[in-house]
Amino acid sequence: MAPVTSINPTDPSTGETPAAVPPPTVSPPPPPEARAKPSRWGGCLPWAIGLAALFAIFAVWKFPSFKAQAELGSAYAARVGCSCRYVQGRSLESCQSDFEPGMEMVSLSEDPATKTVTGSVPLLASRSARLAGASGCLLRPED
Repeated sequence: MAPVTSINPTDPSTGETPAAVPPPTVSPPPPPEARAKPSRWGGCLPWAIGLAALFAIFAVWKFPSFKAQAELGSAYAARVGCSCRYVQGRSLESCQSDFEPGMEMVSLSEDPATKTVTGSVPLLASRSARLAGASGCLLRPED
């Protein structure tokens, strides 16, 4: 083997020096403003959408049950409230203390001209009971 005499060796078959290969270029890193910011909801958004969809399906599935319970509660409140107000002669505010636990959503209103008490659950149900003389208070038929 021959000693190396030059930095750029020659090709032994042709005697020519090979063309110089430019060194690879390295691009500088992008400035901090140009870098993509990690999304705050990137990992949570699919989970949040999935949970919202499951809640919506549950609400639609259970809505008839909620509505039936609201109808029952408002009818009970109207009947008890009417009897308390017009048979016993108590104030409507004191009649609400006669409600069963869990009936906090039911509100009472009265029409003194027709001696009618209305029990209602907001956005779901409303029923009325009217004083019918010696028969006491009777629920009005649904409209």
